[in-house]
Amino acid sequence: MFSQRLFRARKAAGLSLRALGDAIGLSHASIKKYEDGVAMPSSEILIKLSRALNVRTEYFFRPETVALDGIEYRKRSSLPKKQLNAITHGVIDQIERRIELESLFPTPPVIPFAPVEGLPDAIVDVSQIEGVAETVRQAWKLGFDPIPDLIDVLETHGIRVFIVDTNTDRKFDGLAAKVNQMPIVVVGSNWPGDRQRFTLAHELGHLMLAGRLAADIDEEKACNRFAGAFLIPRQSVLQELGQHRNYIEPKELALLKEEFGLSMAGILYRASDLGIVTHAYRGDQARLFRIKGWHVTEPCIPYPAEKAHVFEQLVFHALAEDYIGESKAAELMKMSLTAFQTVRALEGSNAAVHQ
Repeated sequence: MFSQRLFRARKAAGLSLRALGDAIGLSHASIKKYEDGVAMPSSEILIKLSRALNVRTEYFFRPETVALDGIEYRKRSSLPKKQLNAITHGVIDQIERRIELESLFPTPPVIPFAPVEGLPDAIVDVSQIEGVAETVRQAWKLGFDPIPDLIDVLETHGIRVFIVDTNTDRKFDGLAAKVNQMPIVVVGSNWPGDRQRFTLAHELGHLMLAGRLAADIDEEKACNRFAGAFLIPRQSVLQELGQHRNYIEPKELALLKEEFGLSMAGILYRASDLGIVTHAYRGDQARLFRIKGWHVTEPCIPYPAEKAHVFEQLVFHALAEDYIGESKAAELMKMSLTAFQTVRALEGSNAAVHQ
């Protein structure tokens, strides 16, 4: 158990055997012996390892282990293997803590995921995806209004969401996978809120469209269509923009972005998909966005980043009901006991800490 935990923590930290050995004053051969299970570190070395890898010593002896099934990274091909490993192992650590925390409740604190009824068995045209998004919204009682907290919506319907710090690596958008048939979605913390929301909705599209698409439909493009339709449904787009437009003011796009949390470029795609503007017009606007640099940073107030607060809420729920003590709560949140007590008391600038 310890050997596997050490290997996983080192990968999550993005360290080589030699780099970890240098950090704690040992040879890489010694670290490899620990990871191969042929030797165990002393208490002193264990503490050094936990500090170098930014984990509590209890992490190395946590019994729960999970594996990601059907893992799918967005933009996977552009990420180096070392970065993929760090992200994967970091995600697994978060999932393990989440599963362990949920297991401490006498009854499950989060409802299981249930498939949405009424979705078509076969999708032979991408225009059908509009109806799929509307069916999901109707089943989840979202109506046609903006979704202010997308993570909360997904969590409420049994999809666990995790946010990972990828050291501002702009190549990572997110991933979708399953753990014990439990769907999970992961997004990078480095993206603005509208990009995070599109990634979350895109990954939801994979979940809802799986096994339904005709062979000639590109799944990634289909999930992009679903993401746009889920964030700003057809009825809302038509209400805001009308049936046909020859031109859309950039300020209109900025205001709709502020309301619905979809990028200006994404709203242009919605208008094009729904025939409000021509594909040629959208293409012209895309080139204009690139000339102005708006394809990188759009000229409006950034949409607020999404916050994964369910885990933290569950920790304090369990603490309030005496399912866990302060020490266990601090361990689950990867904090020292002193730091956790400060957060619990609502003291200092670190009164809110997310997983």
